Amino acid sequence: MSQTKYKLAILDDHPVVLEGLVKVLSKQDMFEIKGAFTTGRELMQFFNDNQVDVILLDIILPDISGMDLCKQIKTISPDTIVLALSNHEQRSAVMKMLENGASGYLLKNATIEELTACIHAALNGQIVFSESIEKIITRPAAQVAEPVMLTAREQEILKLIATGITTRKIAETLFLSKFTVENHRKNILQKFGVKNVAELISTASQRGLL
Repeated sequence: MSQTKYKLAILDDHPVVLEGLVKVLSKQDMFEIKGAFTTGRELMQFFNDNQVDVILLDIILPDISGMDLCKQIKTISPDTIVLALSNHEQRSAVMKMLENGASGYLLKNATIEELTACIHAALNGQIVFSESIEKIITRPAAQVAEPVMLTAREQEILKLIATGITTRKIAETLFLSKFTVENHRKNILQKFGVKNVAELISTASQRGLL
């Protein structure tokens, strides 16, 4: 019985980095590299005619911001997993990528074991970070915060929000109306005292609720 191969596309404007990633990931039985690109334009030309499961995306590119590109990709294909792969460790960049639909943020100095483990976890619906990025994300939670009391339904919806799926998809999954899910979503944001999904995921992770 043949093993399922997940289709990957990689975007990095440094040819040496790109070549290294292709070489290393091609050796993994579960991955098939469908394309390797150095500009956002090249990737989108390919992506408009080809379906892939995962895109590894640098955030600093010559022709477009990787953050904007992530949003474009998720608009066209919400089910495609986008993972940032960058040298930049700024918390704001991590949050913006999550806000634009990325399933995780990895540093280029990650080991191949860490990289492949994160890709597998993202394919299983998790939000993933390199070890050093996880430390940056969780660092502000030094003070003890008041516990957030969620209903069973809110906990269910929180976990689905964290997987990156849309309100419509959550509604379909739970057999609820979109309006009901939106109300729950607003209540959850309010209970956590956050303004957007990126902050919600970060705060909920810090408190061990994801």
